[in-house]
Amino acid sequence: MSKEEFIALAGKVADGKASAAELVLYNAGYDSFQLQEIARALPVNIDELESKSLYDLRSNFGIEPKKIKLWLRIAVAAAAIAALTLSVWLYTSDHRESISGSPYANDIAPGKIGATLILDNGKKIRLNNAANGELAKEAGVEITKSADGQLIYEIKSSNAENNKMNTLSTAKGETYIVTLPDKSKVWLNAASSLTYAATLIQHGVRSVKLEGEGYFEISKDKAHPFVVESRGQEVEVLGTHFNVNAYADEPMIATTLLEGSVKVSADNKNQIIKPGEQAINNGNSIQVSKANIENITDWKAGDFSMNRVNFKTVMRKISRWYDVEVIYDPSFPEDIESGGWISRNNKLSVVLKLIESSGQVHFKVEGKKIYVHN
Repeated sequence: MSKEEFIALAGKVADGKASAAELVLYNAGYDSFQLQEIARALPVNIDELESKSLYDLRSNFGIEPKKIKLWLRIAVAAAAIAALTLSVWLYTSDHRESISGSPYANDIAPGKIGATLILDNGKKIRLNNAANGELAKEAGVEITKSADGQLIYEIKSSNAENNKMNTLSTAKGETYIVTLPDKSKVWLNAASSLTYAATLIQHGVRSVKLEGEGYFEISKDKAHPFVVESRGQEVEVLGTHFNVNAYADEPMIATTLLEGSVKVSADNKNQIIKPGEQAINNGNSIQVSKANIENITDWKAGDFSMNRVNFKTVMRKISRWYDVEVIYDPSFPEDIESGGWISRNNKLSVVLKLIESSGQVHFKVEGKKIYVHN
């Protein structure tokens, strides 16, 4: 059974519309997916695992006790835009639990499409409220808002000035897309900003400055390299697709390549990365490793992908999208890892209850603050 088939079946089970035969199939699929996760984590193959019960597997194979892994198998019922728990299990126990209880008080809605454009003259335009069509003309450049809520730049004059700087910024709980004059597209994640010349090109280079996180699809132009500056790092490309995570509250800058080739430079150090690789800049060195693309571009796809991601990293994503503060109990461990995926279209209460269903993480919500304890 494919993941997509399992997701569809889980939707019927959650809605109470599954037949007896479908319930049997769901339970078989539930165990199968758990076996696959164990096979990836342990030095055994799937054939060996299938001869054992899940209980025996958890009892007989040791997992390093320093690390607690919360494997949340969570799928998206896209038509209803609702997340469903497919299965929940821990390496350290045989605990299973379904979601129950009433929604949290004062629930928080998910983020939305929105941003603020700051023109060179200081004028601020809230794009959420702006009508579709032309927003401004600046030094030979026309700036418009499309019907699907995107910002589009077009050079209308050969004498366009290249010193007029614009900044597109998203607050927490906002995301936006901009098409630059060279037809390159940038997706901005929550709490991020992109600064660039209205004509894009300065001194023969297409140059932008990023704070936060952005996904870039760059049009090819051999005569004008495209450079992204973030926290003292530069990413140089000619035409490619890549993601840069440069949030100030993240310990490292992560540059991930999907297509083409990019050069990552900082403090006289540089690395060339290939598709499927990620460059991690920790301030002292730039290390290249294989990337989990699904975990990195999850926000662009409208999800929280949490497969083998540090739990506090996941909570920082949630904090930015729902505009909340996360506060941890002093005894909360640093080395919990999560797994699974949740739609970003859910209300905060749904996301937290799905995570809580592991039985090892608990939340208390007070206004815009989330208190976390185990």
